[in-house]
Amino acid sequence: MTPAKFVNAVADTSLPTTFNPWRDTCVLHDRADAAIRRRENLERMLIAAIDARVETMWIARDLGYRGGRRTGVPLTDEVHLSSASSLLGGIELARATEGPIVAERTAAIIWRVLGRVRQPVMLWNVFPFHPHEAGSQLSNRCHTRAERLATWPLLQALVEMLRPRQIVAIGRDAQKALGDLGLPTIGVRHPSYGGQREFIEGIYSLYGVDGDDEPSLPLAGGYTCTAKSALA
Repeated sequence: MTPAKFVNAVADTSLPTTFNPWRDTCVLHDRADAAIRRRENLERMLIAAIDARVETMWIARDLGYRGGRRTGVPLTDEVHLSSASSLLGGIELARATEGPIVAERTAAIIWRVLGRVRQPVMLWNVFPFHPHEAGSQLSNRCHTRAERLATWPLLQALVEMLRPRQIVAIGRDAQKALGDLGLPTIGVRHPSYGGQREFIEGIYSLYGVDGDDEPSLPLAGGYTCTAKSALA
């Protein structure tokens, strides 16, 4: 499958109480052409990953409403679109929303660590869309097993297209889901809900990065921390 065909397959998928950023438009925050912009972001990301012969995929559970739902780039908020662009060779990634730029705490930690790793990776989610509560689009919920199985062919096609040497599952839910689907993975703690320390330690150990000289870490909401405080 080519990147263009994969993006079309993703954009053609629609499920109840989920937001597909490559198909749907948020009436509160999106530009009129937001879904098109996010499709272009994803296709450029895929092409760059293939050209860079990316060996590793980082896969989390599902999209959040402050990050990938808005950007179309998994585990990436609007603050870090430029970081994603740089990591994959300077590709163009366009903002798809209007109003103030929105930051996500998890994305801040993910991209600070990626900045230290200095290796291109492909970011994705077990369930590629944003699952939300009925009647509350700007909420997060865990996807269901039925939803995961309905989108399994997309994940399977992506893995087949990229043929990564290793898959890093971010969080216990992602690791369990990927295990259920028969994909060998290396699991690390998700950085949210007090998991920053284990996540950073796990990734740095995997890539052989020395975290002792970690500079200040920008986080959403105006907070900062150092690696040592994040590891506390």
